[in-house]
Amino acid sequence: MAAQAGTPLRDLEEALGLGLTADGDVGDAVAAEGAYYLEQVTITEASEDDYEYEEIPDDNFSIPEGEEDLAKAIQIVQEQATDTQILEQKTILPSRHAVPEVIEDFLCNFLIKMGMTRTLDCFQSEWYELIQKGITELRTVGSVPDVYTQIMLLDNENKNLKKDLKHIKQAADKAREDLLKTQKERDFHRMHHRRVVQEKNKLINDLKGLKLHYASYEPTIRVLHEKHHALLKEKMLTSLERDRAVGQISGLQATLKNIDVGHNFHIPEIKVGHSIEKENMPEGPTQKGLRKARESNKCKTKMKDNAKDSEFPINIQPNPNLNLCKENLPPAKFDYKLSNIFRLHELPVSCIIIHPCKDILVSCSEDRLWKVVGLPKGNVLLTGFGHTDWLSDCSLHPSDNKLATCSGDTTVKLWDLLKGNCLLTFEGHSHAVWSCTWHSCGDFVASASLDTTSKIWDVNSERCRYTLYGHTDSVNSIEFFPFSNSIFIPSARTGRCEHSLYGHMHSINDATFTPTGHMIASCDACGVIKLWDFRKLLPIVSIDVGPSAGNEVNFDSSGRVLAQASGNGVIHLLDLKSGQIHKLMGHESEAHTVVFSQDGRSLFSGGSDGTIRMWS
Repeated sequence: MAAQAGTPLRDLEEALGLGLTADGDVGDAVAAEGAYYLEQVTITEASEDDYEYEEIPDDNFSIPEGEEDLAKAIQIVQEQATDTQILEQKTILPSRHAVPEVIEDFLCNFLIKMGMTRTLDCFQSEWYELIQKGITELRTVGSVPDVYTQIMLLDNENKNLKKDLKHIKQAADKAREDLLKTQKERDFHRMHHRRVVQEKNKLINDLKGLKLHYASYEPTIRVLHEKHHALLKEKMLTSLERDRAVGQISGLQATLKNIDVGHNFHIPEIKVGHSIEKENMPEGPTQKGLRKARESNKCKTKMKDNAKDSEFPINIQPNPNLNLCKENLPPAKFDYKLSNIFRLHELPVSCIIIHPCKDILVSCSEDRLWKVVGLPKGNVLLTGFGHTDWLSDCSLHPSDNKLATCSGDTTVKLWDLLKGNCLLTFEGHSHAVWSCTWHSCGDFVASASLDTTSKIWDVNSERCRYTLYGHTDSVNSIEFFPFSNSIFIPSARTGRCEHSLYGHMHSINDATFTPTGHMIASCDACGVIKLWDFRKLLPIVSIDVGPSAGNEVNFDSSGRVLAQASGNGVIHLLDLKSGQIHKLMGHESEAHTVVFSQDGRSLFSGGSDGTIRMWS
């Protein structure tokens, strides 16, 4: 059909001023505008009655002025009629570039695209041979349908889109990997930042502690310098005394050589004269030490030969705390604030006691040391060592010049609080000793041990006077009733005491009397505090501040405030008048001990981190 309509189409294009272009332009037009086709239409003659005339505007037939020519007007009318006829036939005119691809060109292009060069050569040689022989005519061959051309174009476009999709997927995968890597780096940097912040806070706290620790060293260094100068002076005096003693010994040796072998009793006269001469002369440190050692040995020998047991006092002086007037007592204080931290020990602090007359305190620790500390600066005045295991408790002598300590090495030691030397060691317990206390007369020391026994030691005869049996588990605490011969011993297993005061459901860690002695406070391993009326032998009140264990309880000097050191580091203050409980937060770990100052203005607590905190 396309071949038959080829000549009229060319004539129509020449009439309209259209012309065919080269084959390249035709291919571009087909790709750009799509395919056009010719359709054969049969026009039948219609009657004049049925013909519909179309009204033609006057503008289309306007003739320019001055050019009114009949021939030109007829030509214009004919052209208009031709155009109207073409429109009535609904003929779709092909584009000037819409030349379909013929079969031979399609096959050649397909073989070239597939790289089949040998097949292409055979096809061309045979094809053109047939054309030359006239066997095949080009018009009858036809052209490739437009659908194949569209398929090829769509196929090429599809391939290009697939390539673009592949590149986009690769870019998306790479972007996804970069995103995951960035998220991991973000999380790592966030964790690193948090760790750095925690380390910074820890370093700040350590720096603060080191500053306080360094500040506590300055007075100690000053005291050591003074001791160093004193020791240098003493060393010089000792060397002089040594030279003098060497001269005296050489003189005595020469005198002894002149004495006959017979019984000559002039030696005592020489000694007496020499002793009188020494009394008139200034006594040096070495000679003084030798004399004291001889005297102490003589005293010990005499005491062992004529050792007499001390007697418990019959006429005990009244308790001076009973005469305290309520009007003279200072108001109870609960608004304590942390004012200072003393870093004295490397291991947990087990006990703190306050000197009743001086601004000093004594602390015991699990590092086997006890220290005398000056207040309020916290400078160490004296350090005592001699125990081979941790220290559990300490107690001051009523005269305030001796100290009793007990330890995990099963011993109780007595110390000279002024010099720091050990005066006496009591051995008799088979397990660790938890607690010790002095009698008000100062001649007896009581101790409580893990071996389920309690012992009363005589300081003068240096032996155990009584061993108290009856407990079936560890005895954790012991204390004399103020200014009496009664002793209070709580049991660790049943919560019973010597006077049958029972009620705790868990092991009792500590118990103490009020200064007046009419009430007892106790705490157990579950944080329960109980107050007992010692005169009626009845419980007064039970207060649960657990579940953390209560390690120690102590009254202030007025007996109106009770402090408890808790296992969670909190110091609980109980107002015995109103029943309110106040909390002091400041320990970073477990609080082991707590004690009030004599005037009640300060509070001292020891923790498992080796520090003593001062609250005021």
